[in-house]
Amino acid sequence: MAHITLVLPFALPAPEFAPDLTRALQAPALAALLSKTSGRQYRPLDAEARVLPHELWIARALGLARGLVPGVATSAMRGVGLDPGDGMWFVVNPTHIQIARTHLQMGDTRGLDLRETEARALFDSARPCFEEGGYALAWGTRDTWFMRADGWTEIVTASPDAAVNMNLTDWMPSGPQARAFRKLQNDVQVTWFTDPANAAREARGQLPINSFWPWGNASIATEHAQQLVAKAAGKAVARPRVAAFEAPGWLAALAERRLDSLAGLDTLLDDDADWLLACGNVAAPGIAADWSGWLQQMQRLEAELFAPLLALLAKGRIKTVRLVLSHRDGLLETTTTPLAQRKFWRRPTLEPLL
Repeated sequence: MAHITLVLPFALPAPEFAPDLTRALQAPALAALLSKTSGRQYRPLDAEARVLPHELWIARALGLARGLVPGVATSAMRGVGLDPGDGMWFVVNPTHIQIARTHLQMGDTRGLDLRETEARALFDSARPCFEEGGYALAWGTRDTWFMRADGWTEIVTASPDAAVNMNLTDWMPSGPQARAFRKLQNDVQVTWFTDPANAAREARGQLPINSFWPWGNASIATEHAQQLVAKAAGKAVARPRVAAFEAPGWLAALAERRLDSLAGLDTLLDDDADWLLACGNVAAPGIAADWSGWLQQMQRLEAELFAPLLALLAKGRIKTVRLVLSHRDGLLETTTTPLAQRKFWRRPTLEPLL
């Protein structure tokens, strides 16, 4: 029987809105999965972390985290067919930064509607800026590129989803290489300011791509070091197989299976493997505090994911279901089994979301 872990970013409602949202949410299958459990634990995010809880959790589950840094770049490169060699690589996301009333702010990259042709043109015009600075820029997908910067070993970066809608003064890359980043960023911004691709974007009512965001740095050496540390500490575990649904580019690149719909869930049950399924459809409304959209996407998961999983548990086709639900400040992890679902004395409730 298969073991399924569901990672659901922003499926845990913000605490101040949780009572109203759980009353409005009609999700009996989720309630059963959350209530009839063999284990449950809430973990707050470390205050020093510059990523979101689910990003760090996934990196740790895949053996890619160094402390509070999810070093996903080299694994993501291999996922899109690139060879990282022996360099230090960063995930690079093209983005839009704007001036808010008193500070710089970055919007959610999901809403940029960056088309393939535009992304290619911007990539090609920015690459000379990187090369002149002694860096390499590699194409992954339209919204996920990779930058080689071997000297940036001490820079401290944040994930774009952690920095979105925040005061960027507190989230910009920092450390000894921060000045080099700012110079490169300025060169790219000047190049993109007059780029025809941005003119075309503005003509169709879209924001220009005016900056890039590096994060998730890793190298083959750091990956090996992390594996050795985990082995020495007795914490080395088998890496789960990864599937992704409506996930950001870096996470889709880590996935063995990229699902176009949740109807493909049955394909994960063909063997007795451990699967980690990351569903990102709730993230955009969660980040934007669009609670009507959040409820809509959670109802979608109830119909297309939670109810089918509960039925498969009842049939004994799944051995365990682990739920990892998060918001900005922490995550809730629960585990249920066919045996736990027989605990008739436990009333199904969404109260664990509070």
